[in-house]
Amino acid sequence: MDNLTHSLVGALLGQAGLKKKTGLAMPALIIGANLPDVDAACFFWLDGVEHLGFRRGITHGPPALVLLPLILAGLLWGFDRWQARRGRRPAARRPVNFKWLYLLSLVGCLTHPAFDWLNSYGIRLLEPFSHRWFYGDTLFIIDVWLWALMGFTLWFSLRREKRGGNWMRPAQLGIVIALAYIGGNWAASRSMSELGNLNVAYGKPIASPVPFAFWQRDIIFPDPNGRYEILPRFSGPSASQKVERLGDVYLPSCQLAELAKTDSQVGAFLFWSRTPFIEQGSDGSLTLRDARFTDPRAAGRFSVPLPQEVCSSYFNERSGGSAPPTRDPPLPVPDDIAARQP
Repeated sequence: MDNLTHSLVGALLGQAGLKKKTGLAMPALIIGANLPDVDAACFFWLDGVEHLGFRRGITHGPPALVLLPLILAGLLWGFDRWQARRGRRPAARRPVNFKWLYLLSLVGCLTHPAFDWLNSYGIRLLEPFSHRWFYGDTLFIIDVWLWALMGFTLWFSLRREKRGGNWMRPAQLGIVIALAYIGGNWAASRSMSELGNLNVAYGKPIASPVPFAFWQRDIIFPDPNGRYEILPRFSGPSASQKVERLGDVYLPSCQLAELAKTDSQVGAFLFWSRTPFIEQGSDGSLTLRDARFTDPRAAGRFSVPLPQEVCSSYFNERSGGSAPPTRDPPLPVPDDIAARQP
């Protein structure tokens, strides 16, 4: 998720009552909730899309989630001591307890991979012990509805605190509603992802959340020919909805594995990509993309240009009249799938 969401989560936990445990509790929770994203520093030394194969990995795994809170707690404790020695420690600040500083930093850090797991981008929860990617397919990376919900309840809690009312209740209620919202989205994704299991022509589908419209999903199907097809912005049965085929080139006919050994951009992209496909431009250029991120507002950030020769065998087959089998786009939603849509 985005860093505003992570910050709101940490702040809400503090306003729910955890900030009473020790001085500097709010910085521990809010900074802790963002701390695993320290891997964003990779933009200083990685080029292009190489960051896709690095981020959400080592700083989101078990060792980091133990060590990062310890570092943060030590820095906050040292900051408090430094202020005290210089006579600048705020009189209203509660006494700082290192044990609670560490525990709250840990709580903040643990919320980070939990929320990152919720989207379809992916996270390597077991790094460095395993490079496996995990996907929650529940929320889009940026969820404005979650912003509004958590932002309002946080503001209301702070307002009540300032006026001397029960300031913990609004934050606690906000957490409960946010969890209900997340649970509802999780259930919706699971329900929609069952569509493809009801038709032997399709493999297991992915219900990928889309920007803004939490009630819609891009249903991505792998077809038997090594391509992907998508039901865009699906929200329920519709006779007019069409299945769109993604990709203009038969992926298995291209030498991507060999190219990945010498091209770090392609290697990183393929390591991260869950649903790769190749798009051919009107000028004949080839671009490697991912079916989860086809929205024009994001597609450019998740793509890699490819040299023409990487798919030479595919084009040779086509020119010889033996192109791999494909489907004729666009396809209507199969009747047996439409009949079973929730």
